[in-house]
This record gives sequence, C-alpha cells and structure tokens, in this order.
Amino acid sequence: MTQKSSNTRPVRVGLISLGCAKNLVDAEIMLGALLADGVEITNDAAQADVMIVNTCSFIDSAQEESVDTILESAAVREAKNRGQGLIVSGCLPQRFRDELPKLFPEVDAFMGIDQVAQVGQIASKVVARRAGRVGKHSTFDIERSTSKARIVARFAELEKARPVSEHEESESLRGTEKFGKTKSVARASLTQPATRNPSAPSSILHPPSLPIFEVHQRPTYIPDCATPRFRLTPRHFAYVKIAEGCNHPCSFCIIPRMRGSHRSRTQSDIVAEAKALIADGVKELNLISQDSTYYGLDLRANHSRAISSPETFSAATKSLAADATTICTLLRELNSLPGDFWIRLLYTHPAHWTGELIHTIAECPRVARYVDIPLQHIHENMLERMRRETSRQYIVDLLNRIRAGVPGIALRTTFIVGFPGETEACFQDLLEFIRGTRFERLGVFAYSKEDGTRAGAMSGQLGDKVKQKRRELAMAAQHKIAREVSGSFVGREIRVLVEGRASGSQLQSANVSSWEHGLLREHETQNSKLKTQKYLVARGEADAPDIDGRVYVRGRLPIGEFGRVRVIGHTDYDLIAEPAL
Repeated sequence: MTQKSSNTRPVRVGLISLGCAKNLVDAEIMLGALLADGVEITNDAAQADVMIVNTCSFIDSAQEESVDTILESAAVREAKNRGQGLIVSGCLPQRFRDELPKLFPEVDAFMGIDQVAQVGQIASKVVARRAGRVGKHSTFDIERSTSKARIVARFAELEKARPVSEHEESESLRGTEKFGKTKSVARASLTQPATRNPSAPSSILHPPSLPIFEVHQRPTYIPDCATPRFRLTPRHFAYVKIAEGCNHPCSFCIIPRMRGSHRSRTQSDIVAEAKALIADGVKELNLISQDSTYYGLDLRANHSRAISSPETFSAATKSLAADATTICTLLRELNSLPGDFWIRLLYTHPAHWTGELIHTIAECPRVARYVDIPLQHIHENMLERMRRETSRQYIVDLLNRIRAGVPGIALRTTFIVGFPGETEACFQDLLEFIRGTRFERLGVFAYSKEDGTRAGAMSGQLGDKVKQKRRELAMAAQHKIAREVSGSFVGREIRVLVEGRASGSQLQSANVSSWEHGLLREHETQNSKLKTQKYLVARGEADAPDIDGRVYVRGRLPIGEFGRVRVIGHTDYDLIAEPAL
C-alpha cells in the first residue's frame, strides 16, 4: 500500500477480531498482508485511518457481539475521526452478504473469507474513497439499542426466508462461554517486515457512493506457508490451520454455508509452517480446522464428500493408497521434527476416529495426551435429530478404545442441552453419561436457535429457562468430577508450559482463597498472604489455550518454556504447584 494519510507516516490500520481461533488465524493473515504493504498497525481506534472488524456469526450471542462492535466502531469514528474508513470482514458478511450494505450504510467496505490476503488493497481503496463518503452517512444519531434491534431482527427474517440446503448444517458446536466476549484487538505499532503473495487478485473498483463489496458466495480460500501472517498469540504457542470448511450435515450448525466445503492444506505446506514456527520459538502447535480428523481425505483422487458417517469414513480410509495424506501421516511427520514442543489436536469429530489415529497418538511422544472430541449428546433420539452420524454405543466404544489405547489421556468434550425435542428423560440420560464417563474436561452449552438451520425449524423448541436450568445441572454434575480430577494430581510431578506471571485478575478469577489443601496451608495459613504471593501461570498437557484450566506455580521458572512442577493444591478447575527439585 503506497497510499499515505499524511506526508510523514504510513497508513494506520486498527483491527478487532471476534470469535474462535480459526477466525483469529484469519486476522493474523490480514495483519501479515497489511504489514507487507507497509501499513502501521495501531490499537488506538481514534488514531487509525482504517478500522477492521473481523466478525463471527456462529450463534446469536456471537452475532450480536459482532453487531455491537461494528456500531461501537462507527460511533467512535463519528466522535473522534470522521475521516476514518471502516471495513467489516469475516463470517457476518459471508452469512448475510447481500443485506449488510443496507443494514450498515456507515461501513466503507465488506470483505469475505476469500479476501483476507487482499485486505491491503481493499484498505487502500477505502482510504482513497473515504473523503468522498464523509457526510453521506454521518447521522449516527439513532439510538444504538434501536439500531441493533432492527439489524438483529432483520437477520432473523432473512434466515427464516432462506431455504435449507443439504450442506448448510455442519460441524459440532464450538466455542466456549467466551462467545459474546471474544474481542481481540491487534496490539500497537506492529512494523516488522512481512512478505506478500504478488499473484493475489486485486479488488474490484466501485463507485465512491457505494461501499466496496468483496464477498464470494461460497469460500474456497485456504492459506499456505508463504501467506504473510503476524501472530497475535504469545510467542510460545501458535494455531496452525490445517484445513478450512466442513462437510458434516449437523442440524444446528451454519458453518458450511459461511466457510464452504472442507479443503485441506498439503502436508508438506503445513510441515514447512511448523518448522518456521518452531524455529521462531513456538513450543506448542495447536492444529485447528472445522474437522481435523477429516484432514487429507479430500486430497485423494476423485474424492466424494459423502463419507461423514463412521462406516463410510472407515471404508474410505481403508481404500487409501499407502502414501495418502491423513491426520495420522501429518501427526507422525510433525512428531519427527527436531525441537522441544507439543502438538495439540483440536476439533476432532467422533465419526472420523480410527484405530490408526489412536495408535499414532500413543506412539508420538510430542502429541499431547489430550483429545478434543465434541459429542453434543448421548441419547439416541438427540443424536439422530442433531444429525451427528454416531450412535450411543459407537461413542461409548470409541471412548473406551481411546482411553485403553492412550493411557493417561485427557478427554475434552462439549454437550448441547435444550435441543429441540429434548425430553426430561433424554436430559437425565445425558447426566448419567456425564457422571459415568468422568470426562477430564467438559463444556455444556444451552442450545442456540439458529434460523436457517434444520434445527431452527424443528418442532419442540424449549424455553430459555429450561435450557439454562439444564445447563446449570449438567455443569454441576461436571463440577464435582472436575474437582476430583484436579485433586488426583496433588503430589504428582507434571510438565507444564509457562505462560507468564499471573495477574491479580487471574488469581482472583481462579479463587486463590479456595486453595485449601493441607500442603499449602502448612506454609501459609492466612488467605491474605496467599493473595500477595508471586505466581506464574502455566498450562499442563491437559490444558488447551483459553478453554481449559491453568496451573499456578509459586516460584520461578523460565517464561515461554517447559518446566517440571510438583502439584501441591488445587481449586475446582486449576492446580497450584511449585517447581520440582
């Protein structure tokens, strides 16, 4: 980008990213492309020449957070910098591509998932055209709550009117309680060099009176290791997107329509990225996609997407050539790389587990003994209505095989309660399954009715009070298990990855005063003394970034490195430890 907002400095761009880790990677790619164009990144919205809001539209709360952030950004611009351009990117434009320009006239450009590497060109055009748009949409005097309500209501109308296609429901419900609170802001003055792909297509010119609009109806983009990227995660861990899109027909999910069909990166390209990350000091590679267990199956010759069920998937894998790419071949090659690091496999689908994957994890010491395997429910009726392609017995057998094949593995799952048609008997069946299976990590979500999905049109929709009550009961059942799991670590030595110094808010959130184990009290008997201690915050092998527990270490260890600690206490979900001698 050669356009400058003044004679003395480059264009300044601010970016706010919402949603999941996959969206965060898209934001990192946008930052890399901008830096390659000589742009300065700022976290001061008032000083930015262009603000980008990278949106999420997965469930209602995420969608509302996106709307709030767009409106707030427009309000800040109106109050402090009316010459500033505003770009909206990501899942919201993908989901409502035709309607957004009407609902957000104050936005200067809309861009989709396929355009993340072209953001520099789009931002340049926004800067050049912004002066011609100032004053045309500067009446930001409508009450924000009224404007938001109008926009959200219109989204619902659009989805109700949209026909549901075979592949518009996919994946398992993802996210955490952070949905609706997922904002990540690009931090200030990122000026390091990056390289960009010179073959990236340019943006289409638009009349100055209209916003720039670059959103493909069905995304096909997938990054490669040469794609410019500036990481927003700490130096010691990174997310590696191994595939994009999804082929599953889950009745509650909108992801295939927004993200397109499953498309895998080549194994050599992922390995090249991993090598670069490890050389840059990364100690944990978090492999992400919409369905990581499907990785590579779309790379086979004459592939068919209709292999979602366990039976068809198993048959497809057995017919693969000996040198075919799969998640197992990827894990084994990553495991063979030199260096000291973890590989964490996230977003696996139960229908696509194989005996080979279990053996691969067991035989690869760098692969964390941790499985993220969203199940969503266990009652047969609910699994069928959710279109999960797995039966209760299949799930029970799979979990038993995983635990037997990889001793000490931590199982993480998520469940949806309050799904349409969930009777009290169905819910009680789920509760008993939670108590009996004793997952090491578990999240429970109240069903979010998404218009435009099969589940959104189902009969038997439940009220919010019922859904929230069932979530509370399920989490209460898991709370007891989680505390017992945490307690089982006391006295053990474990390997941790040290994140940094624990802040006061982290210690308060972890409820320091509940660290009541006797080994801790031998040294300090006053809660007030506990709160003044210096602690490091770390993660064990069973703790994924952002979604799982933490290990609070009293003592000194190198930040951003692995260390061994002895667990001396615990809270409900977190451990307290000291450096092992």
